[in-house]
Amino acid sequence: MIPRYSRPEMVAVWSPVTKFRIWYEIEAHACDAMADLGVIPRENADAVWKAKDVEFDVARIDEIEAVTKHDVIAFLTHLAEHVGSDEARFVHQGMTSSDVLDTCFNLQLVRASDILIDNLQGLMAALKTRALEHKDTVRVGRSHGIHAEPTTMGLTFARFYAEMDRNLTRLKAAREEISTGAISGAIGTFANVDPRVEEHVCEKLDLKPEPISTQVIPRDRHAMFFSVLGVIASSMENIVIEIRHMQRTEVLEGAEFFSMGQKGSSAMPHKKNPILTENLTGLARLVRMTVIPAMENVALWHERDISHSSVERTIAPDATITLNFALKRLTGVIEKMLIFPENMLDNMNKFPGLVMSQRVLLALTQAGVSREDAYSMVQRNALRVWEHRVDFQEQLLADDDVVAALGVEAIKEKFDMGYHTKHVDTIFKRVFG
Repeated sequence: MIPRYSRPEMVAVWSPVTKFRIWYEIEAHACDAMADLGVIPRENADAVWKAKDVEFDVARIDEIEAVTKHDVIAFLTHLAEHVGSDEARFVHQGMTSSDVLDTCFNLQLVRASDILIDNLQGLMAALKTRALEHKDTVRVGRSHGIHAEPTTMGLTFARFYAEMDRNLTRLKAAREEISTGAISGAIGTFANVDPRVEEHVCEKLDLKPEPISTQVIPRDRHAMFFSVLGVIASSMENIVIEIRHMQRTEVLEGAEFFSMGQKGSSAMPHKKNPILTENLTGLARLVRMTVIPAMENVALWHERDISHSSVERTIAPDATITLNFALKRLTGVIEKMLIFPENMLDNMNKFPGLVMSQRVLLALTQAGVSREDAYSMVQRNALRVWEHRVDFQEQLLADDDVVAALGVEAIKEKFDMGYHTKHVDTIFKRVFG
């Protein structure tokens, strides 16, 4: 991922230095286990740890790989340059490259998950703060982009919090799904490496042994992982689309913070554009585009092939780095977001009282009017409000049929805004406990 959309903590997870350090730890722990089992001499296993403080030379490994055309062999050759050829002759004993590559890959995904879990929790904290702040800030709800009935800005933030809470549960499950390692040798039969070696390495790396790995760890695990990232990205877009809608000039119920000295347009000085949320919409697309390749990686030939390898080298850093950046950016947007309660009320009253139509409809049916007749009575008055911007309550009070069915005071009572917010506390308890 390009530096513009990268944060150092996630970039570090996918750096060659990190990768080679994990490869080294896998090989060193495997040697320890083999020495304990009497497969290799203890002195050779101990010698491998001489490189524990070495920062492996990425350029040197690349130089060797240019000749060997094999990344793991290049690394093992470089390791021997530090440990000594004779001392390192038992390194990788009975193992295959996928033992190193797949175990490392899963460990990197686990570390990436930990960062993303922290990101999600930060975003949820910001959403909760704004939800509590605006629990009773009334705004109009919309369906199909059209005014529906009153809700509150707090409920808007609360539903986004609940969605991200579900995503947190999904991500923790995806982390668990991906927390496996394999040291099972060629074709995964343990013919040349004892299963206890795998158990030891996985214990040291805080992973679980893969129950059956063939020569690779099954890619359905990874498909599930990237699918969860895709869902999180979609939820993120769900939030930013709402913010972008609220910032439209015709709506202006909320907006991104616009800092002193910021410029919205090179041509029009008056512009305040929702650039951060638009950017986040695009970044969500980038994360989601990794899901299909991850699913296509599930089907491999027989016990293994490497058709998945080139895909994962790209999508794993790109998806996690992008989502890390995006979640942090979205958290900042939520924390600094401007809310305009007065505009919310102005918008609701563009068609005065119209959002109370259902309550009048229900009252008419409860008063003995058939639903069909009640709907017709309410709609004919509502359409006048749409067409002429007159007051809905006044239209109803001038309608003899409605007055005959409900009475004047009952009609007026149906325009109490508190009717629509009376269960907000109940919903908040469900969401926040």
